[in-house]
Order: sequence, then C-alpha cells, then structure tokens
Amino acid sequence: MKDVAILGYGPVGALLANLLGQAGLTVAVYERETAIHPLPRAVHFDGEVMRIFQSAGLADHIALATRPSSQGMHFVNAAGQTLIVRRGIDGPGPQGWPNNWYFHQPMLEQVLREGVNRFPHVEVHLGREITDVSELDARYIVGCDGARSLVRRAIGSRQHDLGLHQPWLVVDLLCDPSSRRVKALPDYTVQLCDPARPMTIVNVGGARRRWEIMLMRGDDPDRLTEPDVFWPMIARWLRPQDARLERAAIYTFHSLVQEGWRNGNLLLAGDACHQTPPFLGQGMCAGMRDVANLAWKLKAVLRDGAPDSLLDTYESERRPHVEAFIELAVKLGAILQETDPAKAAERDRRFAAGAEMFDFPQPQLGLGCRADAPPPVGTIFPQPVLPDGRLMDKAIGPRFAVVGETELLAGRRPDAVMLPGVGVDWLAQRRLRAALLRPDRYIAEVA
Repeated sequence: MKDVAILGYGPVGALLANLLGQAGLTVAVYERETAIHPLPRAVHFDGEVMRIFQSAGLADHIALATRPSSQGMHFVNAAGQTLIVRRGIDGPGPQGWPNNWYFHQPMLEQVLREGVNRFPHVEVHLGREITDVSELDARYIVGCDGARSLVRRAIGSRQHDLGLHQPWLVVDLLCDPSSRRVKALPDYTVQLCDPARPMTIVNVGGARRRWEIMLMRGDDPDRLTEPDVFWPMIARWLRPQDARLERAAIYTFHSLVQEGWRNGNLLLAGDACHQTPPFLGQGMCAGMRDVANLAWKLKAVLRDGAPDSLLDTYESERRPHVEAFIELAVKLGAILQETDPAKAAERDRRFAAGAEMFDFPQPQLGLGCRADAPPPVGTIFPQPVLPDGRLMDKAIGPRFAVVGETELLAGRRPDAVMLPGVGVDWLAQRRLRAALLRPDRYIAEVA
C-alpha cells in the first residue's frame, strides 16, 4: 500500500508528487492522458509560488523555463486612462523572488515531471483512467483531477457559487518579433475596461502573446474562434501578418468554492475544490498553495506521528484564504466587465484623480494549525537573504523554525531550526520579538 495516491498529473498534481517524494513518502500518480497537454493554459504565477518551487528544489530549473517580470497589471479604460494598477516589483520581492512570472504551461509541466523522476518511490502511471476511488490502494488519496473531479464526487462536496460565470474567447498567438506592431505592445498585462468589448492582453514571454476577449450579446460562439471573426477585434494592436495562431478557444470563467475538501482518506486540491476567474492571475497559484499546505501535513501524519486530525486543518485554513483571492478577482472582474456605457463612464469618473494602486493580497489562513490570533499570525513570513548569502528557506529545509531577536533565542534548543537575528526588522515593525514558522513558512505563533 502506498502512502498517497494522486489523481491528476497537471501542474498541481506534479508539484504535490515532488513535495511528497522529497518527504520520503511512497506515492502513486494516475493520469488518464499519455502526454502533457501541448497547448497553453495557465500563464502566470507569483513570488510565493516560486518560493514553493524553491522548497521542492526546482526553482532554478523553473526560472530557466519562465519569464520574470517587474511590470504589473494595468486596468485601462477605452480612452487610455489607467484606472487601477497591480504593482510590479523591481527585483526580488518579499518572498525572495520576483513577484510575477509568465510561462508556457507545457514547459512548466515538463520541469515538474522531470523533478518527480528524482524519486524512485514515486510511481507515475500515464494513460491510466481511474473510474472509482476504490481502485486505489493508498492510505490517502488526493484529487488533483480538475473541475470534473472524480474524487470530489466521491467526497460529496457542496458547491458555493461566488457569482461570476462569464464566457470569454482566449486567443494565443506566436508573434513575429521583428514586427513594428509587436514591438509596440506593452510589457505589462493590460485589462482593457472598454464597455464595447472588454479584453485582457498578456505578454506570456518569448513570441507568445495572449488575448482574452469577453463574449458580448449577439456573438455567435460557434464562429468566434474563426480567424476572420477574432482578428478584427484585435486589429488596433496586431494584424494577421504579425503573428501565427497557436490556439483559439472559448472558456467560461467561474468563481466557485467547494465545501468539503476531505472525507476520510480522500482529499482535494486545485480546481477540484475551487475555481477563480483569471483577472488576478491566481488560478494555478491557488492550487500550488493548496499542496504546499497539504504536503507537510501528510508527512507529519504518515512519518512523524502527528494525529490524523491535523489533516482537518487543511480546508479550515485554505478555504478562507483562497476565497479572499477569488472575491478580489470577482471585484476586479466587475470593473473590467462593465458593458453599460453610462455605468462605465461613472466608473471612470471615480478614478479621475489618478490610478488606484494595489498589491497581491496577503490574507490570513483560517483557523487550524496556528494560534488563534490576529495577523501576522497565519500569514506568510518573508524570505530574507542570510548573511552567508543563502535564502532563508534553504537554511531551514522542510521543518519548523524560530526566527527573531538573538538575545531571546540564544541557548534555546526546541525541536525547530533556530535562526537568531533573522527577520528582526520585519518583526520590530510589528512590535514583535520572535515568530514560529511552519514548514510552509506561514506563521504559527509570535512572541
């Protein structure tokens, strides 16, 4: 019997396989497809997710296959007025890495799958479709099997609808870098808040650019993917001679959260338990945070003697956290997707004094394996560079750690890594002297 069976070998399932393999657990992964899906899907992750990749020993490899960006995301109206800006960060951010990364999903998945090859105790079964969870011989089964999750059906989760269901056309182009129009495209992500036709324009990296185009009343969904229909929609930026079509497809952007991420030995992660619209670039990120939370708890239960009830804290912590991101994405979507000209004009007047700036939220985990206390308890601790040049997490490894004032920590020998003098400025700004960090670097307690 394996320690863990994973259903689904997309990026979330592959990251979980790496984290569990690194923890020494025996794992079997089941994926019905025989190869990586060749077309682009997710295109963005943030600095916290790169930090998770670092914890899996894959950050350097992923950095070679992705594009960091210091640019943010600009919400711009039809007249070119910038309404809102999600700030970018020039250089490493608080997580120790740039805060925005763009990628071609097949390349990212390839790196993650190559990482799994490091662990002989992780078996991968491609081309194997599971039709009933009773087929799996494992102490725990994790469904990373997407929006139509078999594991979710077995759990019987209840769906909570957060209110957004909107079809959009997604067009991925391979652009000619010598084209004058291609060179004129912005490096940052544009959310075009044009009531006549809301759009998103993303510089994925290399030759790749993405247009997301909202469907409007009167559109024929059966024809929108045809080049003679969508090219005129983006003619203000590019013409057919500037790029080659890689993919055009219609998706419905949803905002959903499941209640019931666990039932006995069955657990969910990623799109199997939540879906977010892409207006914040956090869809895949949410799944990566799920498995970073779940992996250390599975190891604690399966190897370190922690009670099985520790796994109940997975949903209680993660669900409020992911809901905060989804709710913000829905609010941003409402700004972008306004199609009433009068309401759009009123919206624009609200920003007449200048663009509103914001950063990625840092929500608090729900109650679980942390003290019942206000933030920064339950939020992620930054990753400073240590005096020896290492990033903090490299020194800690997959363990608990205590950081804080040297005088306070000197001579103490708890069952955690002691890092005297680390993070003291950050703590002092919050009138604190020390913090206990979990293996996922969220703060369990402060002094």
